[in-house]
Amino acid sequence: MDISTLIPLLWQGTLETLAMTIFSAIFAYVLGLPLALLLYTTAEGGLTPKPTLNRVLNIVTNILRSIPFLILLIWIMPFTRFIVGTSIGTPAAIVPLVISAAPFVARMIESSLLEVDGGLIEAAYSMGADTKNILLKVVLPEALPSLLVGAAITVTTILGYSTMAGFVGGGGLGAIANNYGLFRYEYVTMFVTVVLIIILVQIIQAAGTKLARKIDKR
Repeated sequence: MDISTLIPLLWQGTLETLAMTIFSAIFAYVLGLPLALLLYTTAEGGLTPKPTLNRVLNIVTNILRSIPFLILLIWIMPFTRFIVGTSIGTPAAIVPLVISAAPFVARMIESSLLEVDGGLIEAAYSMGADTKNILLKVVLPEALPSLLVGAAITVTTILGYSTMAGFVGGGGLGAIANNYGLFRYEYVTMFVTVVLIIILVQIIQAAGTKLARKIDKR
């Protein structure tokens, strides 16, 4: 493939990959954040312990996290088609990406919240703060640096998943690597797509880590 054709193709693929990653991350956090807060608050020793509910949430989260992305991608194609009207292309790839990433997001957020010093929570209780205020004004602000690092990890993970979506017509850099690098034996094209993916991952990871360090005042 000549460079005049390759550059527009890679540019389009990069935009599609970023679109899949960004929108999937947003929707994954919309679903994962409430789940994480429930897992954190209802756990034994949590702000509002509810062992039965916590056990059910843990089981559901673990099951969803255990399904390999490619299997999930194929398995829910009828659901994807119902939601967006098609099972191929960039919009269709977002559905399985969100379902796969949401439980991962929940676990990442839960892990960050558990890092908060219990002494701060006890101090807030002693000053008369209720559960809602402790969660919103103590736990989440204290966990923010860790949450940002977790967000960077989550986004790069989703980006990696998005490349797998290319094997079933999901679009993006993964589709370019598959269609041109694998089926047409254009290994230079595949190499360049891999380099672009690595660069994107490094940029996102570095930005998240830098922002977390800037915010962390501890």
